[in-house]
Amino acid sequence: MNRSRFAIRPSLRLSLRRCLREIVVRRNTMVNIFFPSQKMPLHVALTHRTTYKYDRLVQPGPQTIRLRPAPHARTPILAYELKIEPEPHFLNWQQDPQGNHLARVVFPERVTHFDVTVDLVADMVTINPFDFFLEPDAETWPFAYDPAQDHELGPFLRADKPGPELTKLLAGISREPRRTVTMLTELNQLVQTRIDYVVRMEQGVQTPEETLTLGRGSCRDSAWLLVQLSRHLGYAARFVSGYLIQLAQYIRPLEGPQGPAADFTDLHAWAEIYLPGAGWIGLDATSGLLAGEGHIPLAASPDPTSAAPISGLVEKCETEFGFDMTIQRVRETPRVTKPYSEAQWRAILDTGVRVDRALARGDTRLTMGGEPTFVSATDLDAPEWNTDATGPTKRLHADRLLRRLQTRWTKGAALQHVMGKQYPGEQLPRWAFHCLWREDGEPVWRDPALLATEDATGRATPADAAGFARRLAERLQIDPALVIPAHEDTHYYHWREQRLPANVRAEDAKLADPLERDRLAKVFGQGPHIAVGSVLPASTA
Repeated sequence: MNRSRFAIRPSLRLSLRRCLREIVVRRNTMVNIFFPSQKMPLHVALTHRTTYKYDRLVQPGPQTIRLRPAPHARTPILAYELKIEPEPHFLNWQQDPQGNHLARVVFPERVTHFDVTVDLVADMVTINPFDFFLEPDAETWPFAYDPAQDHELGPFLRADKPGPELTKLLAGISREPRRTVTMLTELNQLVQTRIDYVVRMEQGVQTPEETLTLGRGSCRDSAWLLVQLSRHLGYAARFVSGYLIQLAQYIRPLEGPQGPAADFTDLHAWAEIYLPGAGWIGLDATSGLLAGEGHIPLAASPDPTSAAPISGLVEKCETEFGFDMTIQRVRETPRVTKPYSEAQWRAILDTGVRVDRALARGDTRLTMGGEPTFVSATDLDAPEWNTDATGPTKRLHADRLLRRLQTRWTKGAALQHVMGKQYPGEQLPRWAFHCLWREDGEPVWRDPALLATEDATGRATPADAAGFARRLAERLQIDPALVIPAHEDTHYYHWREQRLPANVRAEDAKLADPLERDRLAKVFGQGPHIAVGSVLPASTA
């Protein structure tokens, strides 16, 4: 029987202290007790210090500092401070033609050093980089910007003349129409796989030709290559410099990139593409991913030279350059990836005990409402994880998940696949995967090897079921002749066959419900008289 979705239910008593949403039933009245979800902030403090030490007194020219989060930064900046040394100096804030914040610093006297210190606090709220909608005309690439946008985006559409390597790379990109977002992610990953990342201390940005010829470059080199590549393909693109914050994960992912081992921040560069309906979308060619909450833009410009963090002139001298960046978590509330501490859990459990006692005194009965929902991490868009009740991998993933949870819950548990709920409008009950164990630790099942997995080769047949039922009867000292063959509901399917037109065979019926159609064809294909299972009547009396 092809039942649908699965549920995993540990055989443990559910109480208010173990679930956040309950349905309270008292005197046939249903009341929702709902604990609203709250924003779980994670605040980090970033300190960025840049120092220039001169071998003598010098007169620096005006210095331009682009180290303030840009107006279009999506990561909330809770506090910001820019400190300039030495005194005296004059500092004026302004905005360049692109809207970036600039600090212009003028020293009226000669100095022996120039220090720039940035302190900011960022709220690392999760940002979905795909949270946007495109204009209908821009959903498929290639597309054209409307005349007004084309005029405004002129500097970002101006592409340099390509060299042989860039020409070769452009020639290898298919011009077949495809979805714009898919096209951009593929373009981003193309640069990421083609160019090896290196730390490059030399000033300036390599040309796309140099980067492709060497096959390596820094983040700014890959970003500029992606900008030029995008412009040649008709996209408006700009170069972005900013801070990159990467936080270590409390729980390591089961597969894919493991991420940084410790919290990390650095100056970084990436590209932004303008998409009608979505605005500027960040693409990080170093990682091959879209920009998220860890990308804090400082300056975005048509050309890398006007996005440099610090620029200005100084008299000829020997200079010692210093650079330091630190990051610290200043507020970290419990979240899914780093749950409550032991003390917090104890306070929650104690509160739950008090609530349970109050509910018991009032004879209030509790039942849990709702079920956890799981989706595949590798095939999120498959119908079985969105619209279909079942599919080729759902039960396989459910079985694997249940077995992994079993090792965390207990030892000696028995696994059971049974009929679950049957919802209105659904032809068959859903699958329910149960994990059963005893709270006193006594094993329920001793040999896990005898529990078949969903991906096991071969399937049990009705003959296997009959043989097992007979051997089970003998083991229980029951007459094996009591084993009864089980059949499909013959009367129901004959009734369904009689309702079909006279010239239509049951196997060829074009019923509206595909599940009913397939089931009817299967039953009449093998014959309603064929046994599909076995029943062993038994009583504990």
